[in-house]
This record gives sequence, structure tokens and C-alpha cells, in this order.
Amino acid sequence: MEEAIAEAFSAHRDPARAEGMSAYMKHRFPFLGIPSPERRQLARIALGGLPRPTEDDLLEFARACWERPEREYQYAAIDQLRKATKRLSEQFLTELRWMIVTKPWWDSCDPLSSTVVGGVVKRFPGSDSLMEDWISDEDLWLRRAALLHQLKWKEDCDQERLFRFCRLTMGEKDFFIRKAIGWGLRQHARVAPAEVSRFLMENRDRLSGLSFREAAKHLRLT
Repeated sequence: MEEAIAEAFSAHRDPARAEGMSAYMKHRFPFLGIPSPERRQLARIALGGLPRPTEDDLLEFARACWERPEREYQYAAIDQLRKATKRLSEQFLTELRWMIVTKPWWDSCDPLSSTVVGGVVKRFPGSDSLMEDWISDEDLWLRRAALLHQLKWKEDCDQERLFRFCRLTMGEKDFFIRKAIGWGLRQHARVAPAEVSRFLMENRDRLSGLSFREAAKHLRLT
């Protein structure tokens, strides 16, 4: 898988665009300069004739993509994991943890946590204990992942867990944690506006302005 992707991507390298993409990510990673729609199309063509990957195949592919410097390779791995989320085992969470803390930034943490981690945890309820570990971890990206793992659960969101995780982190000053609190609450407000409104008002003095504004974006609060 990795060799097929590498061949397809290298043929479409665009150095001028790559510089702009790297600048957007504050020069944390080099880029090939391939926009997302083109990257996904290239991957579909490159992998189209291959058998459906097993979990071991996906792990090997993801590890190989993480070893490559250009960010598009990590995106390609994330795309394949998102497609295969319903087939991943509970044990794969260990590998997802490694991906979140290795070459970390919001562009990898967010799709991994909200789609892949969240999908696995939802299928294996016992794995929610791992989220309890992550929300207290010293690595901020694991704390962000714990805050966001229920982002797409809608009515199935464990409200008590979400609110408790927000309380545990609302005193932090890091932008990415504050943003995640607001994002998680805003999404939950789509299905539980009264409960989120009450939580916001009860914790208004403790929540950062950023968290409060993000969470209350579609609520009528004064």
C-alpha cells in the first residue's frame, strides 16, 4: 500500500504549493503540495486494485506513512483508517494513541480522535476507561482527543463523561484544549441545548472566553 501511494504522490509533487501548505501549518511539517481532493483521488486510484486491507495491513501502512516526512502521507493513512473504523479492534487504540502523540498537531489529532478513536470506543464500551487515562495524561493531544472522541456520537454521547472531562480541563490555558472544550460542548448542544446551556451558565466563571463562545455559538445565552 505504502509503495503504491508513494509512487502516485511523488509524481504530483508541487513545490510552490507545498510551501504555502507548510506555512499554513506553521512550518511544522514539509508537504508535497497535493490538495486534499487530489490526494484522495490519487489514493483511490493507487489502491483501487488491491484487496481490502486487514488490520495488520492498515497498521503497517500507517506506521510507514508516519515515517515519511511529508504530511500528505499521514493524511493518507488517516483516510484509510477512517474508512476501516468499523473493522478495527479495541487493541488498535494503542496504535491510535501512538499516532496522536507522534508528529502531533490538530490536523492529525482531530480526525483520528473524532472519527477513528470515537468509533472504536463506541463499539467497545469497556474501552472508555482508556479515555479516562487520556484526559489526565500529560500530553495535551491525548487530552484533546479525549475531549473530542464523542464529537460524532450525537444522541449517544455520554453527557456525564463530556461534562466531567470539560470540568477537568477547563482551568487549562492551552488554546487547543480550550477550543476542544468549546467544540465538544457545541456539538452536544445540537441534541441537548438545555443541558449544555445550564452547564455553561453554571461554569461561566471557570470556562475561558474561547470555550464559552465556541460552545454557545448556536445557543441564546446572555
